[in-house]
Amino acid sequence: MSDADNRLVAVLGSIPYAKFLGITAELAGDEMTAILPFSDHIVGNPMLPAIHGGVLGAFMEMTALAQLSVAAPLKRQPRTVDVSIEYLRSGRPVTTYARATIKKLGRRVANVHVEAWQETRAAPIATLRGIFLVAQSEE
Repeated sequence: MSDADNRLVAVLGSIPYAKFLGITAELAGDEMTAILPFSDHIVGNPMLPAIHGGVLGAFMEMTALAQLSVAAPLKRQPRTVDVSIEYLRSGRPVTTYARATIKKLGRRVANVHVEAWQETRAAPIATLRGIFLVAQSEE
């Protein structure tokens, strides 16, 4: 297992809500895809049914945190400064995927963009733009 794989496993393992939701991630090089399997406990609107917006927002935020851990060794887990979420369509009762792009990783802050989709990446169901406080390791 590479250092990035170890950091990814450590980050997801340290977030109890990630365990509760069943979030996993696949790493190919430096590109990470987070996976949120559908289950009944993440439904917000049982009439549709649709994934709860808070679950979707938390999933994308955890995707950003995990991508930051893959990108660079950090002294501690990044802290959220600001997050803006755009809900584009209802999350249907199927597996949801997310991928984060780090726009800037500085010494103190990181700007990250996340897209979440279900069957087609070209049709995202939500996006997140976030600013995170980071403390890079001295290695």
